[in-house]
Amino acid sequence: MKIGPYDLRRLTRSQLPRDTVALARFLIGKVVVRDLAEAGMLAGRIIETEAYIQGDAACHAFNGMTPRNRSLFLRHGHAYVYLAYGTAWMLNVSSEAEGVGSGVLIRALEPMLGTETMARHRGTEKSRDLLRGPGRIAQALLIDRRLDGLDLTRDPRLWLGVEAKMDSTSPAKIGVSTRIGLTKDAQRPLRFFLKGSRYVSGPAALNR
Repeated sequence: MKIGPYDLRRLTRSQLPRDTVALARFLIGKVVVRDLAEAGMLAGRIIETEAYIQGDAACHAFNGMTPRNRSLFLRHGHAYVYLAYGTAWMLNVSSEAEGVGSGVLIRALEPMLGTETMARHRGTEKSRDLLRGPGRIAQALLIDRRLDGLDLTRDPRLWLGVEAKMDSTSPAKIGVSTRIGLTKDAQRPLRFFLKGSRYVSGPAALNR
C-alpha cells in the first residue's frame, strides 16, 4: 500500500510474535498508522517499547481482568488504550494468547507522515517532541478510549505496518534498559529502543 512516499503493508496476526518480550523487540522499526479519514493519514516508526509480562506487578493485568483492562486479555495484536494519571492516553498492544493478560506499551515513534497535523494536535512544531513519549503519541494521533480493543491487524482506523523493504531491525541496533516511571518491578530490563535515535524518550543514561 502506497501511503505518501512510503510503501507500507499491514502486519498480519501470524507475523506478530505471541510472546510479550519477543513482540516488544519485534515492533522496533515497525510503523503505527492512524487513518483520520478526511483529515488524512498519520504514521510513525516505532523506536521505543516496554514489555509488561505475566507475574509483573507493574502490568495492569497483575490482579486479574477488570472492565478497564479487558483488552489486555484479547489475543495478541489488539489495542489496549488507558488513561494514565487522569491526563494522558497510552497505546499498548496485547501480546499473548486470548485470556492471558500481557502487553507492550508503545513509548515513542519517529514521525513519518502527517507531521503538520500532528503538530496541530500537539501544539508544537518541534519534530522531536511530536511523538517522544506515550502520552504525546496519543495526543498527536488522536488516540483515546474509543480505540480500546480494536484489532490492529484488521481495523482501518489504527493499524501496525512494516515498510516493504524493512522486515526487521538488527538485534545489534536494539538497546535494552529498565523501564521508566514505575514504582513496582521497576528494575526489570524490559524497555527496548532503537540505538542512536533522537526520538527516543527518557534520560540519556538509559539510551546508550
